[in-house]
Amino acid sequence: MDMNTFFNDLQNKISQAIENSPAKDIEKNVKSMMTQGFSKLDLVTREEFDIQTQVLAKTRAKLEALETRLAELESKADGKVDGKIV
Repeated sequence: MDMNTFFNDLQNKISQAIENSPAKDIEKNVKSMMTQGFSKLDLVTREEFDIQTQVLAKTRAKLEALETRLAELESKADGKVDGKIV
C-alpha cells in the first residue's frame, strides 16, 4: 500500500466516523441556529452592499459638482444686486 492510498483510506474512514457521530448533528444544529438568527437580522448580501457603495460614490460626486456650481453661481450673484453690477 503506497502512502497516497493510505492517506485517502484514512481520510475516508475519518469522514465516515464524523458522518456517523454526534459531531455532525451538532454541526447541522449550529448551522441551522445561525441561519435562523441571521434571517432575523436586517442583513444584506455582499453584492447588494457593493452596489450601494457604488451608488453612494456617484451621489457624492454629483453633490460635490453641484456644490461647486452653486458656489460659482452665488459668487456671480454677489456681484449683482437687483440685476445691476455693483
